Amino acid sequence: MSVRERLGLSARRQRQATWAMEVVLVGILLLGLQQGSATIVVNALVALGVAQLPPLLERDFDIPLDPALALWLTAAAFFHAVGVVAPPGPEARTIYGTIEWWDHFTHALSASVVAGAGYATTRALDAHSEDIVLPGSFVFVFILLFVMAFGVAWEVLEFALGVGARLVGNRSLLTQYGLEDTMMDLIFDLFGAVLVATWGTAYLADLSGRIEEFLTSRSV
Repeated sequence: MSVRERLGLSARRQRQATWAMEVVLVGILLLGLQQGSATIVVNALVALGVAQLPPLLERDFDIPLDPALALWLTAAAFFHAVGVVAPPGPEARTIYGTIEWWDHFTHALSASVVAGAGYATTRALDAHSEDIVLPGSFVFVFILLFVMAFGVAWEVLEFALGVGARLVGNRSLLTQYGLEDTMMDLIFDLFGAVLVATWGTAYLADLSGRIEEFLTSRSV
């Protein structure tokens, strides 16, 4: 059963939702330009770039994504970009700074996307090569370690950007709120990874198959 069927939404509705998010991201980009906020502009541009990955994979690598997977990927970037937006005004706070659970939600969602990419690629390599044999228990642990390594790298990047911004007297593009915030980020990264590692077979079999077909076509 495909992701679309499990969600109970038509492909058309999912494509419409993805398109609507991209339109909002363009609006966020324009808002950032109007406010002169490098944080909003850069995060909106990155989110729009991520949203273009599905058509890029289909056009250049012949790996079409299920509309639900494209929606999932776009949503992860979308909610992060929305989180850095603050209404005009000297006392305005971003959604990240206003809604306590927003950061946890976006980390879990983003981690699930990273885990999904790692899971689908790993399973595709397992199916593609007879020399590679990956038991299910190994894949489960590998996905957890893969996502946690990615999460640690992200936290180091946030810290480095924060230090660099303070040195030059600017506001960091990414914000850290202390050790507790970092630990909670990693915990929710792990939560997203566990979800994908547990149910990846049910939801990502189609994507793994398409990647395996791509690898086979390249090796022929």
